[in-house]
Amino acid sequence: MLKYSFLVFHTEYLSFLKELQELGVVHVAQKEVQYSAELEQKYAQLTACENTILFLSKRETELTAPENTANEKEIIETIIQKQKELEQLESKLEETSKQYEKALPWGDFSPELIDRLKQQNIHFQFYAISKKQYPEIVQEDWPLVLLSEQGNQVLLVLVKTGSSAFEIDAEEIKLPETPCSKLKEQITGLEKAIETIELDFDKFAANSIPKLKEYKAKLIDEIKFEAVIENTQKQADNKLMLLEGWVPKSKNLALNRFLDTSSVVYLSQRATPDDDIPVLLKNNRFSKLFEPIGSMFSLPNYAELDLTVFFAPFFMLFFGFCLGDAGYGLLFLIGAGIYKIKAAKEMKPYLTLIQFLGLATILFGAISGTLFGINLIETELPFTNNLRDLFLDPDKMFSLALFLGGVQILFGLFIKAANQAKQFGFRYALATLGWLTILIGSVAYFLLIHVKLIQPNTTILYMILGAGGFFVLFFSDPGVNVFARIGKGIWDIYSTVTGIFGDLLSYIRLFALGLSSAILGFVINDIGLQILGSSKILGPVFFAVFLILGHTLNILISSLGSFVHPMRLTFVEFYKNAGFKGGGKAYIPFKK
Repeated sequence: MLKYSFLVFHTEYLSFLKELQELGVVHVAQKEVQYSAELEQKYAQLTACENTILFLSKRETELTAPENTANEKEIIETIIQKQKELEQLESKLEETSKQYEKALPWGDFSPELIDRLKQQNIHFQFYAISKKQYPEIVQEDWPLVLLSEQGNQVLLVLVKTGSSAFEIDAEEIKLPETPCSKLKEQITGLEKAIETIELDFDKFAANSIPKLKEYKAKLIDEIKFEAVIENTQKQADNKLMLLEGWVPKSKNLALNRFLDTSSVVYLSQRATPDDDIPVLLKNNRFSKLFEPIGSMFSLPNYAELDLTVFFAPFFMLFFGFCLGDAGYGLLFLIGAGIYKIKAAKEMKPYLTLIQFLGLATILFGAISGTLFGINLIETELPFTNNLRDLFLDPDKMFSLALFLGGVQILFGLFIKAANQAKQFGFRYALATLGWLTILIGSVAYFLLIHVKLIQPNTTILYMILGAGGFFVLFFSDPGVNVFARIGKGIWDIYSTVTGIFGDLLSYIRLFALGLSSAILGFVINDIGLQILGSSKILGPVFFAVFLILGHTLNILISSLGSFVHPMRLTFVEFYKNAGFKGGGKAYIPFKK
């Protein structure tokens, strides 16, 4: 990255920014500034626009409506207002429906008539009693009228005239204020009002989304433009405008050509470690597919290596290990390939990523002998008789998981050493190289003994441990005195030994997830075979339906774990051992 400083006369500044935005290569340096009320208002308008587009996009409508002649602000305000109205109507409908349910057992009465009868000294008392109690009360020969029966309850009305008094052993209930017929009318009216608003939303969805998307793009450009103005330093009594930004070396020639033909004074210089430098990742076609995964955690800071190219092959293999079914991988490969034919351009990299993950799944399915939940190791099939000895049983898959974990941990330590040497100098990488000497030397020593190329000799082992331990003890922090180095070295030995052991055990999850996915597939097939034999006519139909549903659910569940756990191994075990710090911010050029 190259740091550019532009000095522009105030009358020419706006036209300069417009040309700079058209060029679209400068990442404007962000300052700690208080944004204006106008800019904050535009941010709020952008949020409202995005929410409106999202709301309308979710509506499945087949309406074709003429183009809306209202401007974008009016459309957004109208939809927001109608959303509030809809919320109020739905709340009112829910409340009225509850009132209707309560009023329905009491029948269709007239509150006005009841009031007139009260004036004539005729009163009503309403009760809800149990069905067991009802025969006893009826025997009393009181002026009671049965209104309705609700479950185990009976609703009654007692008619009182004059000063007559009756003592009923039941709690008196207050009659609803509104009869059910009027509440039903209210419900019908509310439902029609809701239906009208929903139809309005469908019309907006049919004719306004493209217009709102253009408005959103326009707002984003305006916000970017005004944000750049806010990040401009004003000099010489606001006569000169100073703007700073970052440009990749690969794109600075076009910028220089533009600047050389303008009256702008500019200065370009290389980045320094103290600068807040944006990051532009550069990866090959394969590792670029995995950039969205790395971005979920953090971008590397400008001074360190981008680990995308290093973790991409491992992530792909780990996904395949966890899913571990060649049939599922084949579905990923073919399904994503078919979808790519009509997919949008921005979706195609994700589909290609799915195809690579599918290839890894086919590979590990072939290694473990699993195809659509069929265990090829134990199943007698003609085409697998000669291949059965090539499949790896669960014990060997367990060892393979630990082996892959050990390889990635050692690979991460190599990267850490390279990163330390690149950032701080070679002596800062000596402690990490010491650990590599201990780990690789010890493994090589025991491996050579195992294959009987050398005889056990503790002197060789002590030399390996001593050589590596020297660098660990005395170069864990070359910037401090020798006693502090030894103290930090001892702590480094403790934390690294326990850390690497724990990290290595974490890779067992690859084996566990692959095994669980395979077992679920086996169980689905086993149940399916039982269904097949249950009926000659319906058995094959239910067998096919069950297999499709069962394996679909297994793919969904297992794919989620197969994505999350390799990501966890990458961001925790691998990134830690590789010394990844992160915290970088993306290079986002000022452009339309």
